[in-house]
Amino acid sequence: MSDLKKSLMKQGLKLMSDPRVGKLLQDPRVMNALMQAMAVPGKVQSFTSEQLEKLAKSMSLATEDEVNDLKRTVRRLEDEVARLERDRKP
Repeated sequence: MSDLKKSLMKQGLKLMSDPRVGKLLQDPRVMNALMQAMAVPGKVQSFTSEQLEKLAKSMSLATEDEVNDLKRTVRRLEDEVARLERDRKP
C-alpha cells in the first residue's frame, strides 16, 4: 500500500472511533449521501462505456465486446472444423 493510502486508512479508522461520527452516521440522510457518493465511480464507468460504445457505432467501428464475441465464434468454428476433419479421416 502506498503511504497516502495507509495514512488515509489510519485517519478513517480514527474518525470512525469518534462518537460524533458514529452519531452522524446514524442519520439516514448522511448514509444516503455516503451511499450515493460511493456509487459515483460505477456510474461514471458505465456512462463512459455507454458513450464510447455510441461513438464507436456512429463511426462504424467494432466495440471491444463485439471483437471478443467474434474471436469466440471464430475459435469455436475452428474447433468444429478440426473435429470434422478428424472424424472424416479413417
